[in-house]
Amino acid sequence: MVKIIFIALWSLISLFADESNAVKAMKLAQKGERIVKVICEQSTLPHAAGNIETIEKEILSSGSCKHLSPDKLEAVAYYLQQGSIKENSQHLAVPDDAKCPVCGMFVSKYPKWAAMMKHDGKVYYFDGVKDMMKYYIFDGDFPYDRSHISEMVVSDYYTIDEIPAKEAFYVLDADVFGPMGHELIAFKDKKSAQTFMAEHHGKKIVRFGEITGKMLMALDGIVQ
Repeated sequence: MVKIIFIALWSLISLFADESNAVKAMKLAQKGERIVKVICEQSTLPHAAGNIETIEKEILSSGSCKHLSPDKLEAVAYYLQQGSIKENSQHLAVPDDAKCPVCGMFVSKYPKWAAMMKHDGKVYYFDGVKDMMKYYIFDGDFPYDRSHISEMVVSDYYTIDEIPAKEAFYVLDADVFGPMGHELIAFKDKKSAQTFMAEHHGKKIVRFGEITGKMLMALDGIVQ
């Protein structure tokens, strides 16, 4: 019982920390956008991939922005990673009242983790890849015709951009928790997934077709 309570508390702490980090990232990206427009040579800015520290090194190497303080360098790095928060239309738009059909949580609170499925003209939103894959794999619990699925989308952990679920790279069981605990964390490219896995002790990188029911149950601590 003590172990279960500890895990639950740790998940809540991680969740609140993640939301706080998301707000920080948004504010820094907005600040970085202003800096780039004023003092940087935009045509020579590096293509952003990976974590903030990696992007900072690439900015310095490019020489695109002169005399950046550490705070301004960090802001520019977040802007290159996140893009223009105001103008970016590639983020998954989740209605405020949308609830995950697996766990019942409001999905719009967790944009970094949001996933979506279209089936027979109806749209379903999920608060993480794990729950979406449960809805997809566990046909005994969720009976419907899988051949009628027209679209499945997940959110890139770093940029929050939409990614077709079958094109994403997923880091399995890292030390970063989603709204429902251990997760399959999505990335648009393998390099970003590898960087994240190395920093957060992920077990492996998997593709959509490699995700199994046993893997999902193990994320919830259920070993078959």
